[in-house]
Parts: sequence; structure tokens; C-alpha cells
Amino acid sequence: MPKVSVVFDGLVIKEVELTKQRTTLGRRPYNDIVIENLTVSGEHLALNMQSDQVTAEDLNSTNGTYIDGNAIKLHALRDGDMLEVGKYKIRFDSGQDRDNFEKTMIFKPSAAVQPIPPVPAPAPTPELHGWIKVLSGAAAGREMALTKVVTTVGKPGISVAAITQRRHGFFVHHVEGNDRLLLNGLPVGEDPSPLRHGDQIALTGTQMQFLQR
Repeated sequence: MPKVSVVFDGLVIKEVELTKQRTTLGRRPYNDIVIENLTVSGEHLALNMQSDQVTAEDLNSTNGTYIDGNAIKLHALRDGDMLEVGKYKIRFDSGQDRDNFEKTMIFKPSAAVQPIPPVPAPAPTPELHGWIKVLSGAAAGREMALTKVVTTVGKPGISVAAITQRRHGFFVHHVEGNDRLLLNGLPVGEDPSPLRHGDQIALTGTQMQFLQR
């Protein structure tokens, strides 16, 4: 039977067998797999099982779902695939007997065994360095490094925005409150907008600048 393992910092913290045609994963308590973390959307991902095939479906999540660094919307899973969901990795195990193939292999004594060429190591992902500089108000001149996957700015209960760090850059989106988030003078909603070096951010009367190197 297929199953998924929830991995955090290299440790398996949860294993779930896929017994239903549709298994959902997200932050809300009604999901089949609940991960209580801000990097995970309320309804983030669905695992759809049909016959022997399991398909991963991103449910328009805020931070996206990735495999090998590539964002996916709908992806047929193979044994050993590793989904990236916020800070977590979801490892897929098809549950099929991997020995079946080996048991049916026939080797001819006269056949020369070809050496398996080494697999080149993937190119390292460049490390991102970003920070916010406050331009107005009592905290003018203060700088805040964006070292976490999700950094919130603003005033809780009034208006809050979130800056998320992904593999290839930083994104900002509105979280809560009536005071709208402005990016270079234009309103930003709940859909993440990419940030570029020098962008101006305004929230609750405070002007900020995004910097990156």
C-alpha cells in the first residue's frame, strides 16, 4: 500500500498510509495530514489515488509545492519522489515490491557487465540574502535580515504582510487587516508578488525598502 512520510530537518516525524482516493494535506485541522506551520497553506496539497497511480495536486497554495526545485500543479508520483511543502519534505513510497524486477532478471555468463557511470552532483542552489530597511517612522534606519522561510511585518490585529523565501527569490503577500499592502505604490493581495532589489513596501503608514544581494 502506498504511503507518505513527512520529513523535517532530515527526520521522519509522521508516516501516513494512503487508504483513500483523495488525501489532503494542510494547516487546517480537517485535513487528513495536518502540518501546523505558517509555511503550509490551510489546504496545501492533495494526493489522489486511482488504481496503482498516485498524483500530487497543489491546491493553489501560497508557497507552492516543489519536486527537485520545480513548482508543480499536477504531478504523477514515482516511488521515492520527494515533495517540498514549505519547510517540510513529503517522501512518497509506492509500496510496490521492489524485488519483483530483480527476481526476473536473467544474466548470461558471457555478457560483459558494464560499469555504471557516476552521477554528477547537482549544482548548488545559490544562497539568498535579503533584508528590509525601514525608511520612515520611529524605527527609520533599522534593518531586519530575512533569515526565515516566512517573515511577517506590520501590526497584528491591524494589518500584517508576509515575506516568504523560496528557492529562487523572495515574495510578499497580504495576510490580514484592512490597511492594504503597497508594493511600489500598487496594492498587493493574498497572491504572492515577487520582490526585487530596491522595491518600496508600504504598510500601516510605514515605508520600507527590500534589499537583496
